[in-house]
Amino acid sequence: MPSKYFRRLAATAVALLAVGALVAAVPPTPTGWSLVWSDDFNGPSGALPSSANWIVDTGHGYPGGPGNWGTGEIQNYTADPANLSLDGSGNLRITPRGSGQNWTSARIETRRADFKPADGRILRIEGRIQMPNVTGDAALGYWPAFWALGSPYRGNYWNWPGIGEFDIMENVNGVNAVWAVLHCGVNPGGPCNETSGLGASRACPGSTCQSAFHTYRFEWDRSLSPNQLRWYVDGQQFHSVSQSQLDAGTWTNMTGHAGYFLLLNVAMGGAFPNALAGPTPTAATVSGRPMVVDYVAVWQSGGGTQPTDPPTNPPGGVDARSTIQAERYQAQSGTMVETTTDTGGGQNVGGIANGDWLRFDGVNFGATAARQFSARVASGAAGGVSGLVQVRLGSPTAPPIGDFAIAGTGGWQSWRTVPGTIAPTSGTHTVYLTFTSGQPADFVNVNWFTFAT
Repeated sequence: MPSKYFRRLAATAVALLAVGALVAAVPPTPTGWSLVWSDDFNGPSGALPSSANWIVDTGHGYPGGPGNWGTGEIQNYTADPANLSLDGSGNLRITPRGSGQNWTSARIETRRADFKPADGRILRIEGRIQMPNVTGDAALGYWPAFWALGSPYRGNYWNWPGIGEFDIMENVNGVNAVWAVLHCGVNPGGPCNETSGLGASRACPGSTCQSAFHTYRFEWDRSLSPNQLRWYVDGQQFHSVSQSQLDAGTWTNMTGHAGYFLLLNVAMGGAFPNALAGPTPTAATVSGRPMVVDYVAVWQSGGGTQPTDPPTNPPGGVDARSTIQAERYQAQSGTMVETTTDTGGGQNVGGIANGDWLRFDGVNFGATAARQFSARVASGAAGGVSGLVQVRLGSPTAPPIGDFAIAGTGGWQSWRTVPGTIAPTSGTHTVYLTFTSGQPADFVNVNWFTFAT
């Protein structure tokens, strides 16, 4: 039973010694929603977060981008486990260390940069986070954040804020408050009042933001006209921005691209903490207080629900020459399940982009080697967006034994069966379908696949 779909039972949850909180996994997908992507940060203590999910940013800025990450923050971001690591109890810790004006910390961003709701749907981005447990003078300069940047920022670094920024959770100086902010338009000024942005803040419900975990959520709602952006803490909405508040050009620049990538970081010093407290950090600022992240997840409304307990293949495995339904995987990364209009109905796997994969256990090719592979696929990708559907054995990083290319077919439910060849394969294997593209956008849906001699 994959832990990423189930919150651990309270009876078996353990107290984290450092933060006194319960361990929890990604919560079950709500009825009427599909899980698009998630990470529950399970893994051994001291390990870095999954390189399949995250890019680790280092230094004082992107190459060729503004210095000090464009905000005046002073820390050097590293991939050192002292700054960035799993804790072995299902959490990620980002820990600033230093004194005076010499600090190290960490910043990570999702490899995927296509988080965006389909027309008529709602995208929900959520994280369960405990801010660094430090307050007062000892917290001066601490700047934890959970946020999203428009995909065109990658490789450009000078088109902010036009490409959009959603600050899902920001906090500075150990204040018991969460800030929610939209950045857009031009800087300075413009429709989002840059560099401040359009924001709101409130205290965390119940326990302080620093002393306990809270759930921070952002929703991008394309089911309403005009569209709406909403921010929540522990399920309580405290900020919103309507499409009607912005001119059409600003809204299009912010929402008309491929989507967003997500970021987690703890900065030290910079414009925001300094605006509230003067120059930070100070001699009183203490080192080593982590931001602790339990999970990050992205859901989309509609399109059916994500299977919470994918079926196990029967004893002896599944016949490689049968029609293997894509949604009958045993594990996946980065995809979603939705209702299909293809012949026969049922469901297909969608939301597939570069780096995603599906795993199928116990696929039995028999004694006679299979040499052919075909899959039922559809693509509503824009012109110029294409990719490869690949077959690998035993690991999502093993060399592919075969593949085929796919570009737009005329729509996400415009289906065709595409053939490919594979290296001669017999016996029983764990089969991975992997997906590779030079663009960050979703590029294919898969309904089923099969092998032949």
